[in-house]
Formats: sequence, C-alpha cells, structure tokens
Amino acid sequence: MPLRRFLNIPTVAVARNIVLITLGAFMFSVGVKAVAVEHGFISGGVSGLGLLLYYLFGGVGIGTWYFLLNVPLMLVGWFSLSRRFILYTLYGMAILSVFMDMVTFRAGIDDPMLAAIFSGAIMGAGVGIGLRSYGSLGGTDIVAIALNQKWNLRVGQFNFLYNLVLFSGGFFFYDTDLILYSLVLSFVSSTVMEYFLSLFNQRKMVLIISDQADQIAQDIVHVLRRGCTFLHGRGAYTGNPKNVLMTITNTVQIKRLEELVFARDKNAFFVVENTFNVLGEGFSRRKVY
Repeated sequence: MPLRRFLNIPTVAVARNIVLITLGAFMFSVGVKAVAVEHGFISGGVSGLGLLLYYLFGGVGIGTWYFLLNVPLMLVGWFSLSRRFILYTLYGMAILSVFMDMVTFRAGIDDPMLAAIFSGAIMGAGVGIGLRSYGSLGGTDIVAIALNQKWNLRVGQFNFLYNLVLFSGGFFFYDTDLILYSLVLSFVSSTVMEYFLSLFNQRKMVLIISDQADQIAQDIVHVLRRGCTFLHGRGAYTGNPKNVLMTITNTVQIKRLEELVFARDKNAFFVVENTFNVLGEGFSRRKVY
C-alpha cells in the first residue's frame, strides 16, 4: 500500500506498467543476446557501450556492465524526473540485466544485414513497449525522456544521435563493416521505437466545410458519438460566412465519417490531417514521467 501511494496510481495501472516493462526488457534482451552478440554488433545506447566494453575487456557479463553504466544516469533521472519514473526504471534496469544474462540461445540468422534489421526491430519494439509504461529500461532512455519533457526532443531522435557519436568512436578500434551494420541496427531500432510510441496515439484531425454543417455536426455527435467544434470562417471569393467543423477521430471511424458528410452534402470539403498526440477527454491522458 505505501508503495502504491508513492507511485500515485491505481494497483491495476502498476501491474500494467510492470508487465509492459518486463515484456519490453525480454524482447530487448532477445534482440541483443540472440542476434546482435552472435554477429558482434554494437546495439547502441548504454547497452551498446556495455557490449563494446564486454567485447574489449570481458570480465563481468553484459547485464552487469549495463547495470553499472546506468548508475550515473539514474542520478540524472533522480533530479530531473519523478520518483515514480525512477522506481519503474530501477525495476526495468534490474529485470533487463537479469534477462541479458539469462538469454543464451541464438537466432541462427547468417546474413548480417538481415540480422541487423531483425535485431534492431526487436530491440526497438522492446524499448517502445517499455516506454509505454511510466518508466523505462534505463540507459540513454533516462536522458532522452528528460530532454523530451523539457525541450520536446523526440526519444528516437536523441538515441540515434547518441549512437552516431558512439559508433564514430568505434571506428578507431572496431571492424568497419560491423560498425556500419550496427548503424543500420540503430536506425531500425529508433524507427520502430518511435512507431510503438505513437502506435496507440495516432488520430485523424478532420476539417469539414459545408453548407450543411449543423446537420453534419449532429451526425458526428449522435451517430459517431464524437465531439466537434465550429470554427467561424469566411469564403475568400464570396465573402460569405462559413461554419467550419473540426473533429478528431481514429483511423477506424474515418471512412464512416466521410460517408456521413457526403451523404449530407456531396459538395463538401473534407480535409484530413494525421496527428500523433491528442490529449484530452476521450483521448490520451497527458503522460508525465
């Protein structure tokens, strides 16, 4: 009970976040240990630095290197992010370190390019799933989240830029082909991670210009059960006042909305824009790490 109060979210949400972090950590570990290590790739991020140190010096396992390198980053998170985020991230770091040492099987992918793409996709999915919680798997995600909260820098963008610096240093004492394959892995991982972060947030913003705006608004409210807003406009050519309807819907309902609009007015203007972060009642809640 005290821990739940400290996290300040319901028990069901705590369990959901733990499941997401655990699943993400397992997928990330499979991408690293079952594929990347088999080909000698550097995975990027703190895990990539841990792999590089493991290849160069050996000694302790990859999971231990990962945990040790995370300690200074946790201090950054402690002073710039919430205690709830730190607690979840501590769990993410711990379970990822365990999985890193537990996963011993190999995927058996011979082609290095296919291996780089596959491992990048699995790792990116793992990180993205972990970040769907109120924590992370540790590593550069801590810094990336802090920068995202303060300056809205995209998490995948920061990770890719960090990896460029890491791989540039690797050119001096590592095989060039492996560095280039690792760069492919990092790009795929960052792209897939961003996809998973926006997967359940994608919405469509629709602007509707029609002489039947009042009737269309009623259809949106009572048939689609969506809210909508009137924007007052004026035709540039005619100078006549126009009611412009704005509504937000999901990808499933967009075709049905189109049919409702053109059933009322076959001459309507129907403008659709993709949007990936809609906050408010009926949509996503603002996430504060």
